[in-house]
Amino acid sequence: MTVQAKICGINHPDAMEAAVQGGARYIGLVFYERSPRYVPPPTAAQLARLAPTGVRVVGLFVEPDDEFLERVVTNVPLDMIQLHGEEMPARVREIRETYGIEVMKAVKVADAADLDGAAAYQDVADRLLFDAKPPKNVAALPGGNGLSFDWTLLAGRTWTKPWMLSGGLTLDNVAEAVRATGATAVDVSSGVEDRPGHKVPAKIRDFLRVTGAL
Repeated sequence: MTVQAKICGINHPDAMEAAVQGGARYIGLVFYERSPRYVPPPTAAQLARLAPTGVRVVGLFVEPDDEFLERVVTNVPLDMIQLHGEEMPARVREIRETYGIEVMKAVKVADAADLDGAAAYQDVADRLLFDAKPPKNVAALPGGNGLSFDWTLLAGRTWTKPWMLSGGLTLDNVAEAVRATGATAVDVSSGVEDRPGHKVPAKIRDFLRVTGAL
């Protein structure tokens, strides 16, 4: 089994280089201003152009309005839009049809009922991403909090669309997470940082070396 990896929250050329050279299949650029990983569209455009053919650039948005989406999509070469807020299925469909770009919808998981809700997105999104539900405090971000969820909730589940596993993944636990869930694609952000928003190239390379061997 080949496990593909997405390095999310890239905001510096050094991190981009480490991800590309390490074999990342996806690169995530965060367009959510509250995040320490946020990149303004002009900077994001420069980073996106460093991604070679075969590495897909994913733009992460949280409940974006049409004006902001239009500005980013017009100026940044994205291969996929990731919706990481509370977007309803109709909004996911609308964005997918408007921009003609693949859309991946994040589903925040704390219990089995949260996974049941993912079914509504299978017909409107190209991919799903399962992430840990953020803690209930005002400082929590929609994602990238370094939290994992009970991976056994995904065991034996099947979906009509490809999916990624996210939430608290690190060099030390990603192999266990893949074994528990059957994931063929994983997404990491805080797990390759030494502080919020600061990617460590060596950690990126180490993470990709492990996932590349799974």
